[in-house]
Amino acid sequence: MAPAINLKTVTNNVGWSVLSKTSTFGLKFVTVPILARILTPQEFGVVAVAQTVVMFLTMIGSAGLATSLVLQKEEDMETVHSVFWANLLMATVMGAVLYLWAEPFAGLLGAPDAAYLLRIMALLIPIQLCGDVAYSLLARRMAFDKDAAWSVISECVGAVVALGLALLGWGVWALVAQLFSSALVRLGGLFYATGYRPSLSASPRKIAGLTKYSLGITGSEIFNFITFQSPLVVVSRHLGLTDAGAYSAANRFSSIPNQVVLSALMGVLFPVFSHMHGEQERRSNALMLSTQVCTIFLAPMMFGIWAVAEPAMLVIFGKQWASAWPVLGLLALSKGIMSPCSTFIPYLKGAGRSNVLWWVAVIRAALVYGAVSYGAMTDGLVAAMVWLCVANAVTLIFYSWAVFRTNGTAFLSGLYVTSRPMITAVIMAVAVRFLLDQIKDTVPNAVWQLVIGSVAGAIIYGLLVLLTERALLRKLLQLVKDRRAPQASAEASS
Repeated sequence: MAPAINLKTVTNNVGWSVLSKTSTFGLKFVTVPILARILTPQEFGVVAVAQTVVMFLTMIGSAGLATSLVLQKEEDMETVHSVFWANLLMATVMGAVLYLWAEPFAGLLGAPDAAYLLRIMALLIPIQLCGDVAYSLLARRMAFDKDAAWSVISECVGAVVALGLALLGWGVWALVAQLFSSALVRLGGLFYATGYRPSLSASPRKIAGLTKYSLGITGSEIFNFITFQSPLVVVSRHLGLTDAGAYSAANRFSSIPNQVVLSALMGVLFPVFSHMHGEQERRSNALMLSTQVCTIFLAPMMFGIWAVAEPAMLVIFGKQWASAWPVLGLLALSKGIMSPCSTFIPYLKGAGRSNVLWWVAVIRAALVYGAVSYGAMTDGLVAAMVWLCVANAVTLIFYSWAVFRTNGTAFLSGLYVTSRPMITAVIMAVAVRFLLDQIKDTVPNAVWQLVIGSVAGAIIYGLLVLLTERALLRKLLQLVKDRRAPQASAEASS
């Protein structure tokens, strides 16, 4: 039975999800710079390229079937078992394909030296896919507290393993061991948390009933994967593994605030939207509010990284990476541009509109691949990142149009309301960048530049939000009061 969806349920699960992502990416905030100081850009690049192939085949192998379980009105165990065995079968096939054709895959990505890693990392595919069903069960039950606990535990284990092996001089194997240890711990934790145990039963008819929706989800995820991973492939093929390593390290760091907020909300909002069957107005209001709230928190983080990228790269990654600060700044800028689109994927998935999700993903993938390729071939890594920003700006417009049209919202008014916090963040970031340029000579220390820029950005953005988002702040305050009211009444009656 699906849980009742109300403000308390949503906020509690968002809280747990944010705590999970904050903890796991907090670990990355600490471990990535440390590993970057111990390992070389080429070692980062080799693992990043190998992981790209594994992620792609894992996504194809799932075929979106586990995601379909979240939309089911009832938890039909025959369907659940059928999806598990279908996933395992596909995972075995994909793992075998990767193992046998590791060298052609590595050559296609411009990293023939990574073939040996691909054979080993092929084992990650069944490990990851076997956990998809258990995660979907937690999601439809809105039990994100359990998912949060095991996410943190698995990431902690992986971080400890990676740092320990890196310090012992294991090089690239430290990163490989991190991936395997985290995946195994998370797999065991998900099965323990759900109490799910696979049964030797499967129904092709049940699988067939999920295929229309799941194929749309799979298609969109394939093209979303191309969108997110094609810059690394383009950089690796045209500019070499050293630039690929610089891109990978900068991308990992710039993704931390994005994924803390975005991944946490997407995981919770998908089952929330899916439970709002036949409640178009409620779903529409939830979309607009969640998009505004997500943008108001996410945009200043991303544009803030752009503003302080130069001192941040030196302080966090060290002198050997200092020249890559424009890459870090531009990657953060490209992600900040997309912040108003942060809730669109869970909305379309929850509304059952996988067809819209698919064609939007196709257009975005073509834009990103073409733009980054043009920049890399004409003027190197920094130019490629500039063109990535251009592609994302175009994506913001047509993606918003597609979603607001689906939702029945006027395009221009919807775009203005959801993008307003981003515009405020842009103003803040430009002001901070100007401030740092002015104090560079008088405050040459990078640590102090980072501190001053961060504090100034927080103050400027806070004041601007108070001026521009008073209506949203009043609405959020009222929601908090409404959430506390039942609890206060219960305490008074007792």
